Amino acid sequence: MMMRVSLMCASVLSVVIPAAAQAESLRMIFKQVDSAVVVVQSNHKEVVTGPQRRMSSMPGAGSGVLISADGKVMTAAHLVQSADDIAVDFVNGASVKAKILSSDPAADIAMLQLEKVPDGMIAAKLGDSDEAEVGDQVFIVGAPLGLGHTLSVGHIGARHKPNTMYGAMARAEFFQTDAAINEGNSGGPMFSMNGDVIGIVSHIVSKSGGFEGLGFVVTSDMARRLLMDRNPFWTGVEGYLLAGDIARVFNIPQPAGVLVQRVSPKSPAALLGVKPGNLAAVIEGQSFIVGGDIVLEVLGVPIVPDGSSYSVIRERLGKLKSGDPLSVTVLRGGKKTELTVKLP
Repeated sequence: MMMRVSLMCASVLSVVIPAAAQAESLRMIFKQVDSAVVVVQSNHKEVVTGPQRRMSSMPGAGSGVLISADGKVMTAAHLVQSADDIAVDFVNGASVKAKILSSDPAADIAMLQLEKVPDGMIAAKLGDSDEAEVGDQVFIVGAPLGLGHTLSVGHIGARHKPNTMYGAMARAEFFQTDAAINEGNSGGPMFSMNGDVIGIVSHIVSKSGGFEGLGFVVTSDMARRLLMDRNPFWTGVEGYLLAGDIARVFNIPQPAGVLVQRVSPKSPAALLGVKPGNLAAVIEGQSFIVGGDIVLEVLGVPIVPDGSSYSVIRERLGKLKSGDPLSVTVLRGGKKTELTVKLP
């Protein structure tokens, strides 16, 4: 009887000790990487409905991660693409202004440049997401519902290759995860258990509006290819692809176009004179901001219904240099208008 009890105790210890060691390891890794995690604060124009329709500056917040000693921060494109201004808050209380270096809305990934890096803040290492596998344990640090530097733990549930998922972000490669993600986590880092950044949080799929175990994270290799391995470019336009019946509702003189929703005032698009919408509307259950330009062509490349023109346009934009002409054809007031400007 005594031997049986001893064997049972040994069995319990064999389970408890590794779990305790794992918890200690996670605590240590979190302490090592937490200073690289930031809260991204932005302001952008929104249509305020009511008797006197007007545009108003609205605050937004998400997360990001410092990935270089010279102040480069990765975050989600949807947080900053059309922002009026951006500030990055660190765990030590420092707040630093930032500008957009590059952005790829079709993959929901963006790179910011800080004015300076606060003392003592250590950049995180951008890891190799190709080494990660389904079943690996991971953790996410961010600001869900504004609660900064919150940790959640889960696993990689699936890897979704580009063009295998739905929606406007189909071009991205995603990790699917059950690590808790909520509003405010967007743009924050997913870490491997050795403390490397292997993804940037994008969005969730939910019927309730809250987290239901289906979170999607852009892989670090995809982010590296789109933001670091090619010439940076940022348009400053947030738009909606119009095709099919919706395109016909807007009387577009071609199969597809991009309805401009918002434009950052400090962007190439603003320099061109691209006009954003100013009226909120709902068409077939889809919310839009209407009244702005509809982009028909960029650098002579027409917008097409399946979105395949995006890659061509992005490649050409990335090759532009200071002094080169940037041309965009828009539908404005029912007429085609060509906008051209030389890049500063």
